[in-house]
Amino acid sequence: MRKNIGIGLYLISAIVFFIIPIPNFLLDVLLAINIAIALTILFNALFVKEAMAMSSFPTILLLTTIFRISLNISSTKLILTTGDPGEVVKVFGEFVGGGEGLLGLIVGVIVFIILIIVQFMVINKGSERVAEVTARFTLDAMPGKQMAIDADLNTGAITDKEASIRRQKLQDESAFYGAMDGAVKYVKGDAMAGVVITGVNVVGGVIMGVMRGEEIIGALEQYTVLTIGDGLVSQIPSLLISLATGILVTKSSGDEEVGENIMGQLFTIPSVLMLGGGALAFLGVFSPLPMIIFVPLGVLMFYYGYSRRNKSQVSAIESEVEEEENQAEEVRRLENVNSLLQVDKIRLEFGYGIIPLADVNQGGDLLDRVVMIRRQIALELGAVVPIIRMVDNIQLNPNQYIIKIKGVQISEGEILFDHYMAMNPGNVEAEIAGIPTYEPAFHIPALWITESQRERAEAMGYTVVDPPSIIATHLTEVIKSHIDELLTRQDVQNLIENVRENDNTLIDELVPKLLSVGEIQKVLQNLLREGISIRDLITIFETLADHAVVTRDTDVLTEYARQSLKRAISGKFFLTNETTSVVTLDPKIEQEIMASVKQTEQGSYITLDPDKTQKIIKSTQKEIGKLEDLGKAPIVITSPIVRMYYKKLTQDYIKDLIVISYNEIESNVELQSVGMVSI
Repeated sequence: MRKNIGIGLYLISAIVFFIIPIPNFLLDVLLAINIAIALTILFNALFVKEAMAMSSFPTILLLTTIFRISLNISSTKLILTTGDPGEVVKVFGEFVGGGEGLLGLIVGVIVFIILIIVQFMVINKGSERVAEVTARFTLDAMPGKQMAIDADLNTGAITDKEASIRRQKLQDESAFYGAMDGAVKYVKGDAMAGVVITGVNVVGGVIMGVMRGEEIIGALEQYTVLTIGDGLVSQIPSLLISLATGILVTKSSGDEEVGENIMGQLFTIPSVLMLGGGALAFLGVFSPLPMIIFVPLGVLMFYYGYSRRNKSQVSAIESEVEEEENQAEEVRRLENVNSLLQVDKIRLEFGYGIIPLADVNQGGDLLDRVVMIRRQIALELGAVVPIIRMVDNIQLNPNQYIIKIKGVQISEGEILFDHYMAMNPGNVEAEIAGIPTYEPAFHIPALWITESQRERAEAMGYTVVDPPSIIATHLTEVIKSHIDELLTRQDVQNLIENVRENDNTLIDELVPKLLSVGEIQKVLQNLLREGISIRDLITIFETLADHAVVTRDTDVLTEYARQSLKRAISGKFFLTNETTSVVTLDPKIEQEIMASVKQTEQGSYITLDPDKTQKIIKSTQKEIGKLEDLGKAPIVITSPIVRMYYKKLTQDYIKDLIVISYNEIESNVELQSVGMVSI
């Protein structure tokens, strides 16, 4: 609070000085404070380790510029009205100017002009250009840096918290350099204003002196000295802040201060110092340059370089010995096996031939595609995919890759680098030559073709995809088929907290009064297992809250949740304004299934005769074969009460079978039965 009040008083005082005249003693104090602030800013810019440590610098530039101009105006008032602007201005005008009389006047004018030229043409101009280029490059590099953060997050190199910190730092950095690009204009404008004010002061002072009865020469001498002093006392702090601006925008990020960086980079190579010292000594001996200066300086520089070389050799030997000792200690130390116990939830391992596809420096975009997989599944199913760790494995074939879920290999594939996969969608005009293979995600017959065959294959009607797309599609399908296993209790807790932010009443009613996090997890896993999106968590949670007072059977609660999501289910499996071909279930089979259901405290299970089970499975396979012949999805429609039991009965035999109850279908959906499962 006090700091905010101090900044407010600093700004208000500057505005007040524009209007109210101040005594010369107070002006001396304020000018001293102005110089102190400028020195503080300069040394801060010099010693901070990175530019973002002074992220408020653009605002500081604006405030100090306004304050400095207000002091300049106050001193101008005193010069023109009283001819006595205080001791500070007089000392700068007389001492810095070079003495009294016409000679001091000329020296002061020259010094002031040189100061303005240095500040305006060298420091301000350079700082402005560096700030402009830095801002442009920083903004242009933002997308690449953001993608690099996402890639590191995907590969597990950083955590979500670290990624969030790096993203925030990236945003702050772009905002800072963008603001600096505009803020340096304040300093440039301040220098130009100083020149104008000085000119006005000289002319106005001479006029005021003549009007008071002084001679023109005397008035010119008096007011020019005071004006030069006033210009110097305001432009020197401005020069210091301009220098701080230049240091800040040219500062490279690192863990060392500017002095350490400069000294460490300039005076660390012994051969450079020895050559430089030898050159100076040579010039002192064999040229008219003063030997007494150049030879001792060259000898000193040569000796310093020679001593640095000896120290570097000793340091290298010590480092080598220390490294060998550390390695021996590492061997002697007991291995820490805790890190070996961790299992990656999703892991993509590939041979060295696929490395270029994952290496951004070689133009590979596999990492970017992995980022898109996580986003795609989050949008499609409402589940957060864990970090996908990507590692090379020299034990694999060069073009082979494997996909692991929780440390267990689930699937594998093989690609041909610099080739494309061509698949026949069923309507190609002519065959094309290629290497026979199978698409790994859906096991569809395909061909490997070369780059030169790509356009011809596409013209013939083939679907042509590149190797990164093949791997990404395969990985996506594997994750979708196992997304229910990847949903942990912690993930569910995070989803609950997200809903709590918008609907606190619902969560307070549901968790933990009616259901535990584990029970909610089982319901969500049941939905995901059959490809039902859980993005509409509020609808799911409200349904659970309505029915959990009657039953806590997670399978039954899942059926209630599915019925609440019937609009989403209908939109996923049935086309709008089109008749969908399906298979129905014989009511007799439904009755037999329900008669075989046994209820226990742990849940329900089916005790159906194995022969009848096999007959139901065979009949189901026969009927959905009719749908597959028509190119339709294998959908079986059942009554609500039997849906989950029929799904459990068939899921081990027909993995892709879609089982939907009548209560999960919108009234405007048109269905056509092409068969009935019966025995």
